[in-house]
Amino acid sequence: MIFERVFALGSDPETIHTGAIPVRYESILATRSLLLGGRHRISYNIERDMVWHWDHVLKTHPNGMRFSVFGEDGELLATNEYFSVGGGFVVNEKTKVDENMFYKAINKRAVHDSRLQQSHSLPNPAVAPSATSTSDTNSSKTAKGLQSAVDYPFFSGDSLLALTKKHNLTIAQIVHDNEKSFGYSDEEIYTKIMKIWSVMDECIHTGVTTSETTLPGRLGLRRRAPNLYKRLLRGIYPGITNHNLPQIGIPSQVTASISFPSDYIEGDQKNADVERTPGLFRSKQRTLATRLPRVVGSFDHAVLPMAPRKSDIPAMDFLSCYAIAVNEVNASGGRIVTSPTNGAAGVIPAVLKYIVEFLSDDPEKSVQTFLLTASAIGMLFKRGSTISAAEGGCQAEVGVACSMASAGFAACMGASPEIVLQAAEIGIEHNLGLTCDPIDGLVQVPCIERNSLGAVKAITAAQLSMASDGVYSVTLDEAIEAMRLTAQDMSVKYKETSLSVRITSVDIILIPNF
Repeated sequence: MIFERVFALGSDPETIHTGAIPVRYESILATRSLLLGGRHRISYNIERDMVWHWDHVLKTHPNGMRFSVFGEDGELLATNEYFSVGGGFVVNEKTKVDENMFYKAINKRAVHDSRLQQSHSLPNPAVAPSATSTSDTNSSKTAKGLQSAVDYPFFSGDSLLALTKKHNLTIAQIVHDNEKSFGYSDEEIYTKIMKIWSVMDECIHTGVTTSETTLPGRLGLRRRAPNLYKRLLRGIYPGITNHNLPQIGIPSQVTASISFPSDYIEGDQKNADVERTPGLFRSKQRTLATRLPRVVGSFDHAVLPMAPRKSDIPAMDFLSCYAIAVNEVNASGGRIVTSPTNGAAGVIPAVLKYIVEFLSDDPEKSVQTFLLTASAIGMLFKRGSTISAAEGGCQAEVGVACSMASAGFAACMGASPEIVLQAAEIGIEHNLGLTCDPIDGLVQVPCIERNSLGAVKAITAAQLSMASDGVYSVTLDEAIEAMRLTAQDMSVKYKETSLSVRITSVDIILIPNF
């Protein structure tokens, strides 16, 4: 969304102040004009010039846009089609470069030659089974290009595992050395990795400290991350017994604490405010102020009710809070890291934050190991299946994010490469068939909660793999192929279209946009 609104204005999605985007968007609507590249102003009427073809899908990818430029007399000057293929990659038919050079406006003459040898090899799950030979041909061409581009080319989990054994390198080390093949130094790779983590960390910080109470959109969804975080710190969240817990600090200063929003009110007054908050399912939603009496159960019964008790795993509650925080920032148009997609951007930061805050003795080493390992898994999914919900449903987003995070977690726990790949396999195997069915077309329900569950699943998958003693029945490559076939068979209703039975069967009250 940030890209669509600001790129035409000459702004960089990585550096633009996100708070300025709504103002600039409203300016476009009011002035009916666009300033291309910050220099050339053209007429643009969104009601006339943004045309939606609901019954037409471009052949290359479901997420496609056709840009056409017309002269003063209405004559067509130029036209081109661009496709968002998942993971922030924007390609077109002519280039099909697997690196997002259009998105970043990178001058091809200014980059290392090896970066130009990549080719777009996204398989299309919608093709008929007979097209397998074509996919194999594309993969072969990609393999030849990468063979000369990087030191340790891999195209499957098996080939990656073979490289680790042959060269006695971890998966993170393989990916790191491949990055050096693109002309980066050790220092540059470190700086870029830590930059990615700083944006993730800042995103979590923003999500838990915001004073905004609702998310944009007609659902009027109430934000939960700030209150979840406050309750966790104050020990009043059900399940918390240890109050001596780490607080999220300002990014790169993890020991500092977060100040609460100035408008935060405790007690009955806060509950009253919540009750007045417009939201989803208002006819069914119950707030704290209107909660029914708690059912304790009968003590005159053969099966006595359980007494209330608290668990001793508060870290898992923080994990969920972190994931929700990131996706609430995403839902409100804030800056996130596409990891591997925007809709699944909460899983990886949440699991990595969990490691840094609760487990790691060397946070910087953990950040590098985690992100490099997770990226290797993401590459395998992008080449062997898809990371686009428009092609494969939510299994391609939260499912892949869960798999990536599980592998990263296992790597940070010192697991062998074989166990790391098995963690990734478990992470995706139990997300196969996951549909993408956002209510009202917004990445809010069920997307935000789904990221929380994806983060918890990732750690569970890693722990299962580490306890398996290397015994398993399904490989990561087989799971990726199963995901591709599942995506191929999945109805278009469950691929980011908001046309599923879930949507049509939910009774919702939408808040009009004025």
